[in-house]
Amino acid sequence: MSRPARIKKMLLHKALSKYYATTSVHKRGHQQEFYRVSVIQRHPIAEKMMDEVTTVDIASYRDFRLSQINVRTGKNITGNTVRLELALLSSLYNLACVEWGTCRTNPVEMVRKPKVSSGRNRRLTSSEERRLSRYFQENNLSLYTIFHLAIETAMRQGEILSLRWEHIDMQHGVAHLPLTKNGSSRDVPLSRKARNLLQNRGVLLSGAVFDYTSSGFKSAWRVALGRLNIVDLHFHDLRHEAISRLFELGSLNVMEVSAISGHRSLNMLKRYTHLRAYQLVSKLDVRRRQTQKIAPYFVPYPACIESIEEGPDGKSEYRIHLPDFDHLQVSGPSRESAIEAASYALLGILALAAQRGDRVPQPGALPDGVGRVMINPLFKVKQPNITTHTSGNI
Repeated sequence: MSRPARIKKMLLHKALSKYYATTSVHKRGHQQEFYRVSVIQRHPIAEKMMDEVTTVDIASYRDFRLSQINVRTGKNITGNTVRLELALLSSLYNLACVEWGTCRTNPVEMVRKPKVSSGRNRRLTSSEERRLSRYFQENNLSLYTIFHLAIETAMRQGEILSLRWEHIDMQHGVAHLPLTKNGSSRDVPLSRKARNLLQNRGVLLSGAVFDYTSSGFKSAWRVALGRLNIVDLHFHDLRHEAISRLFELGSLNVMEVSAISGHRSLNMLKRYTHLRAYQLVSKLDVRRRQTQKIAPYFVPYPACIESIEEGPDGKSEYRIHLPDFDHLQVSGPSRESAIEAASYALLGILALAAQRGDRVPQPGALPDGVGRVMINPLFKVKQPNITTHTSGNI
């Protein structure tokens, strides 16, 4: 009877380096695996021989990581992050058992993995979209284009940064992605706004559309968020926002959205299906279908109202500002008349948008502090004889 092959001694620290050099580098996500390898190598478990690491050691590493604070977010390391680190360790041990002879078992397999979180549901607010758009337009037109392309196409950051002119068909409105995150190619339809954004850059026959590296873009994104005091907004949240808006159109089914977004599993799109529940009502009642296309425009919006002690004529007046519309400011001699004026002005802007088919911002949250009020555009009033300052810009 032959004896089992002798175990080759190898520190987990060295095994991780070897795994990255021989296996990780061939993956599209090799940069992320580099960070995971570095994290594990800094833990005491990495100083043990591979064959001496036990399930208890793996469980201890898991619990340690879950107790740590993410320096960037100030929150605990997520379960998804730790799951990915354990998955890398498990893949390493499976390879080492078969090809390296540095262990006979995989201690990661039997250890409980952290629960998978429900995923981020961060939506881009109307105010954030306007502020970021204005900031990028004033400071960096490349970032302006990247920002709006993400919202229009649902492309990932890496997909946008790797766009090449020879893969963009402006005539048919399609951007071809030769290699995506899931390893396959994809054709992304370009809306009219997306095509205009690209045309404004000056269409070329070949070459990269953008000259940003991944790290350079991430740095520029963090600077923009910091200067605008926007908290907890990841660039990847724009992909979630774009997919949400595709469902909210009401004209695309799940398969069509999947073709645009590149999700290989329809289960990944289940988190967005709740956005379509209100649209099913109109499909059940055919007679209301046309009304439902217009009705979403005419909803109440939050506003700030303040009392100005002395106006131009020496009398008191009330002033109302709607945060979701930068230039919509209305004033009147009394609180009631100012609210009526704001309702009338809001109705005009929304009616014009509905006529043109333009998108209007979703109502934001009520402003903090006193003087908060909801302005209903369908409030029945006659045009008041007061001062208004409005703009048709949405």
